[in-house]
Amino acid sequence: MRKIILSIVGIALVLGAFALGNMFVANKKKPKPTFNKIVKTVFVDTVKNKEIPIIITASGNLTAKNKIELFSEVQGVLKITNKDFKSGTTYRRGETLLSINSDEFYASLKSQKSSLYNLITSIMPDIRLDYPNEFNKWQHYLQNFDLNKVTPKLPEFSTDKEKYFISGRGITTSYYSIKNLEVKLGKYSIKAPYSGILTEALVTPGSLVRVGQKLGEFIDPSVYEMEVAISAAYSNLLKVGNTVSLSNLERTKTYKGKVIRVNGKIDQTSQTIKAYIQVIDKDLKEGSYLEADLTAKSEQDAYEISRKLLVDNKSVYVVNDTVLKLMDVNPVYFNAETVVIKGIPNNTILVSKVVPGAYNGMLVKINKK
Repeated sequence: MRKIILSIVGIALVLGAFALGNMFVANKKKPKPTFNKIVKTVFVDTVKNKEIPIIITASGNLTAKNKIELFSEVQGVLKITNKDFKSGTTYRRGETLLSINSDEFYASLKSQKSSLYNLITSIMPDIRLDYPNEFNKWQHYLQNFDLNKVTPKLPEFSTDKEKYFISGRGITTSYYSIKNLEVKLGKYSIKAPYSGILTEALVTPGSLVRVGQKLGEFIDPSVYEMEVAISAAYSNLLKVGNTVSLSNLERTKTYKGKVIRVNGKIDQTSQTIKAYIQVIDKDLKEGSYLEADLTAKSEQDAYEISRKLLVDNKSVYVVNDTVLKLMDVNPVYFNAETVVIKGIPNNTILVSKVVPGAYNGMLVKINKK
């Protein structure tokens, strides 16, 4: 019985091995699965080289050409004037911007003037005796001396002897001390040097103003300047008097400017040179951010593309018989979003939009829309 069972198991194993072998042979003869290749669609342009103007784009903030910071040279309490000393207040040329109380100083000045008057009066008898020919002019000087008016100029000395006599009495020293105080008195009131607007006010009426304290800022809003930094490579193309096109960030408004100054020094760190553009427009405000387009030169036989299409700053993808190919080019100028290239032949089929995962030799089809 046992022999019969072992025989049956042996026969089953042989049959199973035979069936498994046939299955492997059958699978080996089946064809391998095939996969459809994905061919990407690309957008292209046909290259037509032409003359392209190189426009240097720069930007900056406007500052008033005529601008002064107001500082106090004297001390006192700020007085109330006809106009509020506040930002946005306009003034005409010669109009008082602010006034500081000068009562105490003015009283001291009048005391000094009175002392000078008394000094001259005290020497009149000596002048009558020793310098009779000069008496009339000194008497006339005293008659025109008014404590409430500007101190008149001392009479001219006729002789050195008279000069030494007057100086020896301390009259000349007293006179110039008074003139110095009169100049200082004028600093208690600050007048507008030109018609303009107050852009910053740091004090209010009743405030105690100290020497050297900043009071505010005053500008002429009719003329502005903009400082721009240009690559030193184009410094020889910047000329005073060149017209410049300016625009706001949204490119909704344009203005005409003019190059009025070009710095003679190149910044060693950035290798740029600063140019100053003047612009006049009633709609502009100090601090406005503008962009300037300066036409520097033109490149012949050139083509302009998006900077995104440039590979490693030296190559672009072109289509050659449905195959992508890298072509070396010569970038001659980079703008913010585009680059001007040379060295690409006319009628070349150039990829105009970035192809994700692109590589040299990639199969593509052209979008014909």
